[in-house]
Amino acid sequence: MSTEPRLLHDLLDDAARRDPDTPALGAGDRTASFGELASASSRIARRLRARGLRRGDRVAVRTGDPLAAAAALFAVSRAGAVFSLLHESVRDGAFTHVLDDAEPSVVVCDTDDVRDEAGAAGADFLTTRDLLALADAPAPAAPDGTGEATPPPDRTCPVLEVDPVCMIYTSGTTSRPKAVVSTHQQILFAARAIQKRLGYRSDDTVYCPLPVSFDYGLYQVYLVMLAGARLRFGSPAEAGPPLLRSLIESGATVLAGVPAVSDRLAWLAARGKRRPTSLRLLTNTGAALSEKTVSSLRASLPDLRVQVMYGLTECKRAAIMPPDGDLERPGSCGLPLDGTEIFVIGPDGERLPSGETGQIVVRGPNVMAGYWRREELTAERFHRRDGLFPELRTGDYGWVDEDGYLYFDGRRDDIYKERGFRVSATEVEAAAHRVEGVDSAIVLPPADGRPAQLAVISSIPKEEVLERMRQEIEEFKVPRICVRLDDLPTNGNGKIDRARLADLISASGRA
Repeated sequence: MSTEPRLLHDLLDDAARRDPDTPALGAGDRTASFGELASASSRIARRLRARGLRRGDRVAVRTGDPLAAAAALFAVSRAGAVFSLLHESVRDGAFTHVLDDAEPSVVVCDTDDVRDEAGAAGADFLTTRDLLALADAPAPAAPDGTGEATPPPDRTCPVLEVDPVCMIYTSGTTSRPKAVVSTHQQILFAARAIQKRLGYRSDDTVYCPLPVSFDYGLYQVYLVMLAGARLRFGSPAEAGPPLLRSLIESGATVLAGVPAVSDRLAWLAARGKRRPTSLRLLTNTGAALSEKTVSSLRASLPDLRVQVMYGLTECKRAAIMPPDGDLERPGSCGLPLDGTEIFVIGPDGERLPSGETGQIVVRGPNVMAGYWRREELTAERFHRRDGLFPELRTGDYGWVDEDGYLYFDGRRDDIYKERGFRVSATEVEAAAHRVEGVDSAIVLPPADGRPAQLAVISSIPKEEVLERMRQEIEEFKVPRICVRLDDLPTNGNGKIDRARLADLISASGRA
């Protein structure tokens, strides 16, 4: 008789007991069943423990292989440690930041280009191939030659639901990404609450073109395990023109998307002779879907239903609309997850009545534990009112109607969404300033349908600026447009005049 999952890896074990053999996770021409993944992660965990991994240690995994990432994260969970999945483009300065900040005991990468750097930081280094080989390696023999050696005992307490298990690095108002820490309990609550709203079914095939280093891609793994569904990972290339073919060939019934993916699907479906008629549900995160995109999708795929959502890494998901709820309440992000609440506050922290715009606040077990080693920022964002459970002050602004539906109005900090990813203008500007030859740099966030733009005063060509920035931050954070100027316009207070700057960029004909 199965029990309610208590720890993150219990989620996998429960799915494996129900359905051990069906190929549930797929990427490229490779598949894995829940049973295979459970067995592999158990063996990897045992061998990681034998190598010295202990409860509370951090494990950084940089990989473009979603199946390897899944095996690693559940192995780390079993070992009582904390995993941090990194996008494969996290290199150079960005990777060094993770080493310095997380101080991982183990580093796993697809390539060995950072072996020496990881070793110098005191981490045990494994390639992804090395990690997966731990699942197949012969068990170490006991000293007397009989049976399997027992890993060194963990003399700490058993793993608890309130122990941390995941660190997700996310952009913020600092020059380097900060890590949001999540416990077993918080992840499981969020996953169950999201699944209750989305209603993934056991006969669903979920297509996910998002990397597992992106938290919405990661949570697709948990959602299909709760539902007993199947998950097909797409590659970044499949999110472009091959998207339609991938959806058709996989028999996808659910698409986990961001606006860029949905925009592409709408364009392709309106023009293609073949359409993914099996697709029943599109979920969206990252930014608001345009009305034009949603209308086009509904015209091309009349059986498709759309669910829009609102959330942040700090609480994973805050509000979800009912399917096609946007038709009845245009502009709404939905209702709070069951067991949580959303309200807005004024400048003094007072709750505002329905209809008034203020800062969005989220309360509930979906509010994560805080930021890794950022005590002041944690106290600022994860506010304790009268000593009660923390409420997340999101930095976003909006309002709640009389029925409890949330409406997002905008951000009041420097965070923006680019290609569905959360990006900090401060982080991007700091990366540009670290490039030798760049004297000044300003980012203009996306607006009016154009992408983010970077303006620099630089002694090197704009193409070289962008290329060198890729050594500092992830590829998706580097603006697609860069212009060189002789001077940056300022206002009477000596601050950058962003309106004039936008006009200069537009007048240059290079935007």
